[in-house]
Amino acid sequence: MKDSDFANLSIDAARRQLAREFKSAQFDTPELDARLLVGAATHLDLTGMTLSAERPLQADEAERLAAAAARRLQHEPVARILGEKEFWGLRFLLSAETLVPRADTETVVEAALELVRAAGEPPEAMRIADIGTGSGAILLALLHELPSATGVGTDISAGALAVATANAEQLGLRQRATFVECDYCDKLSGVFDLIVSNPPYIARGDLGSLAREVRDYDPRRALDGGSDGLVAYRAMARDIAALLNQGGAFALEVGRGQADDVAELLQLAGLQVVRPHRVDLAGIPRVVWGRKPLN
Repeated sequence: MKDSDFANLSIDAARRQLAREFKSAQFDTPELDARLLVGAATHLDLTGMTLSAERPLQADEAERLAAAAARRLQHEPVARILGEKEFWGLRFLLSAETLVPRADTETVVEAALELVRAAGEPPEAMRIADIGTGSGAILLALLHELPSATGVGTDISAGALAVATANAEQLGLRQRATFVECDYCDKLSGVFDLIVSNPPYIARGDLGSLAREVRDYDPRRALDGGSDGLVAYRAMARDIAALLNQGGAFALEVGRGQADDVAELLQLAGLQVVRPHRVDLAGIPRVVWGRKPLN
């Protein structure tokens, strides 16, 4: 889109025009997308946009909005255009080397917290590991909820770890979060009370059928789970069993139809799986969770 598309339009008129464009493009949330991009272009929150609804866009605002709109019409996710995404009520910075945190992944946080609280008062020196941490969303959400805990996030991408570190800093959690560059669990040592992960789990043959917002913009190695989508779970299962304290808990995100296969891998490694599997808001089994036996 061009700056002139928004010339002489009020803030509200620009928002409505953009929503129409996005609706024509068959985006799932055209009104929300338009509101977020107009807010970013004008540096106004929802209240500010309401109070300034009839104010004409300034030239620099129209320029920013046109650039953002053009990117969205290429199916770039709004979160990537804004460079941030809310997860668990917290703001997370993003980069091209991190996944956009999704609402489904909050199910991992919910399941992990349920396991921790079901065991009673969390230990004073509780240790958490987040394997394939990306932006740090799961680990940092848990540290936010568990103020006595410390955590380690691993990732094979140095760029992703730089983003995770920045997120820990801006959330005031840097003193309790450590980040390690490695493949899955390779450089983890000691024992942990809780292990979580949202690993790559899309079967390689299915990558081409993903929505453009995911296929064209999420880092491929954070999506590609090998020929059957289970490569990461095979690599992690025995390491998770070895790294957990007795009675320690785990919660792993899985793809549609994968829960039973992942549960079997973990059980073969000596872990106890809680059933039923934890489901997401759509009722899809999304998290395989459980504990390491006490003896």
